[in-house]
Amino acid sequence: MRRLWLIFAQAVTISVAALFVVATLKPEWLRGNGSAAAPPVTILEAALSPGEALPNANPDAVSYAGAAQRALPAVVHIYTRQAAKVPNHPLMNDPVFRHFFSTPERTGLGSGVIIDPQGFVLTNNHVIEDADEIEAVLNDGRKFEARLIGRDPETDLAVLRLTDAQSLPVIAFAPADSLAVGDVVLAIGNPFGIGQTVTMGIASALGRNQLGINTFENYIQTDAAINPGNSGGALVDGAGRLVGINTAIYSRSNGSRDADAPSGGGLGIGFAIPVSIARKVLEQIISNGEVVRGWVGIEMREITPEFAQSFGFPSAQGVLIYSVLHGSPADKSGVQPGDVLVAVDGQEVQAPREMLDLVAALPPGQVTAFRLLRGKSTIELKIPVGRRPPTTATR
Repeated sequence: MRRLWLIFAQAVTISVAALFVVATLKPEWLRGNGSAAAPPVTILEAALSPGEALPNANPDAVSYAGAAQRALPAVVHIYTRQAAKVPNHPLMNDPVFRHFFSTPERTGLGSGVIIDPQGFVLTNNHVIEDADEIEAVLNDGRKFEARLIGRDPETDLAVLRLTDAQSLPVIAFAPADSLAVGDVVLAIGNPFGIGQTVTMGIASALGRNQLGINTFENYIQTDAAINPGNSGGALVDGAGRLVGINTAIYSRSNGSRDADAPSGGGLGIGFAIPVSIARKVLEQIISNGEVVRGWVGIEMREITPEFAQSFGFPSAQGVLIYSVLHGSPADKSGVQPGDVLVAVDGQEVQAPREMLDLVAALPPGQVTAFRLLRGKSTIELKIPVGRRPPTTATR
């Protein structure tokens, strides 16, 4: 009897071992011939009610790949070289001395936008300012030398021309004032020199001014990431059309500053020059090599309701003229400090920026009507518009 139990135990052990091996290596041998293997149940399926279909993982995906693909080829990387200023020394005329003590160079980087198949490029003035050599690199790797056609420090814009370039990809311009707060925008450029990069955000605000960045300010504010190297690059809409030129970022320590200035990183507040301004500057530079603006020689301050009440003005309408440049068109025409400017060429003025833009748009030499309040009297003066003096201020 003991021998039979031993044989039975051995047989059971061998059978269990064989079943384990088969279940592990050939589980299909254990299934019925007419039944298919049941797929594993996922956590998502387990959460669904019986008979409920598994949802599409991406039914209505939102992608801006098309917009990026349309705009990317027309955005270039800009590299500049500038010989460092060193004291003049007679030994620098010695070729041997120059060989061993060569003049060091400073390099910079930024971005630009091709706006013409023959190689005109729009960028920021601060990207190419004081550069001795400028090179543009296209998204496809082609490299071109670039020469400066003209620049406008008061809007921080400049126009370059790529040497021996033709049939280049060109960016499309969005209609003026087509951008609204909340619209999706893409910032394209070369941040930190790492290569072509696209970031996404929205138009956070329009018409930002009094930031202390430039003379003429009317910025698009965006939370699309803008970093050093993005300056001069494109801000495009959801269709890949140019709506602005990326220019500056906000820094907690230093306020608004060039996007290419060193900083600890963006705070989700970037600024771009609207395409409406960029286009006007571009056209003048290509036609004349410079931007010509009207000027009458006055400085203004905003009249707040509190200011109007304190100084007895009838209302907060207009802007206060607190300074008149000696010998300027305004001075020669009889404008006095303390006058309140209420209209230029029939258009009412509510803020200093409005007056600055209105006068700048007037052609030099044109005689224009300025309506003023002097005390309790309204007077109208005819002032011949002068030409705004050029600025060479470095920001």
